[in-house]
Amino acid sequence: MNVLALIEQPDHVCYRYRIEAFAWALAERGMHLQAAPLERQTLRRLRQLRGACRADVVILQRKLLPIWQLALLRRYARRLIYDVDDAVFQRDSYSRKGPESASRTARFWATVYAADTVITGNNYLRRRTLQYVEPGRVQFIPTCLEPESYPTAHHHRRGGDVRLVWIGQQRTLASLDRARGHLAAAARRLPGLKLRLICKGSADLGPLEVVPRRWSRMTEAAELADADVGINWLPDDAWSRGKCGLRVLQYMAAGLPVVANPVGMNRRMVGDGRNGLLASTPQQWADAIARLAADPGLRRDFGRSGRRLLERRYSVGAWAAKFADIVRAGARKRVRKRGCTDSSLAFSAPVPGPAEKTSAARIPASMPDL
Repeated sequence: MNVLALIEQPDHVCYRYRIEAFAWALAERGMHLQAAPLERQTLRRLRQLRGACRADVVILQRKLLPIWQLALLRRYARRLIYDVDDAVFQRDSYSRKGPESASRTARFWATVYAADTVITGNNYLRRRTLQYVEPGRVQFIPTCLEPESYPTAHHHRRGGDVRLVWIGQQRTLASLDRARGHLAAAARRLPGLKLRLICKGSADLGPLEVVPRRWSRMTEAAELADADVGINWLPDDAWSRGKCGLRVLQYMAAGLPVVANPVGMNRRMVGDGRNGLLASTPQQWADAIARLAADPGLRRDFGRSGRRLLERRYSVGAWAAKFADIVRAGARKRVRKRGCTDSSLAFSAPVPGPAEKTSAARIPASMPDL
């Protein structure tokens, strides 16, 4: 059984954590995952969309195609799954045009309506999807990590020697600029405090010294484990509520306590006083960071709690069987379309060997309130 994922790029975080991570589970059940970045040139994309008929199941990830291209994909795909982990129906928090977009909303409606199944990454996205389609077509799978891929922090530094850390894409650096006052308050409280920035860009945060660490897939886990406190600040808006919390998950995987504002998935993932601290004002951020900086034991306890939460609710092993079941259920055969051509597949997702998998874990009896 062939599964084709139409994605942005093979190294894009959404593909890595929401589809590629489950390649081994598909393979164990006789499903071969192939992935292809959507072609940018129109004629090549048309051939690619027509070639989708060679797959038993097509997973379209995040992308909102022009309506006529979506119609072409729907015509040739035997079964179509749409995976969404972001508020793609609007512009992001930093757009000069503002958040609302009639064209994005229309294309989102058309995409979820055309799909046989929609997989959403959190309950906010699920509720938005249910405005357009019936509940039986909507499934939930959170963004998942492989805990064993992350070494954990040692937590031996104190005071101004502790290292804050932020990891993310360059286009989301604007969130740090908006949190400048919060971070400056912490820097004034703790002279010598530094922020390790794991990103392909950099930032100027005033009194808080920034130490750029260029992001690499091979080094990100070790870079996180060499820090002390993970930070995450989100604008309080609908776009942020569509985020699925990957940054916080990575902090928890590395055994780091988290300081975050109580917005969106931060509120769900960060248990205040259990695996991190929630803070809103600059004074509260300074207090939270100072408290963690003074107590390596507390950081260690919070880090262990976060790691356990990750393993139980957000690990690949916990959700692999459900993901595979959704894909397999979507493989009910349709009549093959005439004129089907071979799809142009850029690469095949590597399938980890048994030693690289998480030990199988059961799906939680009830879906966590995400």
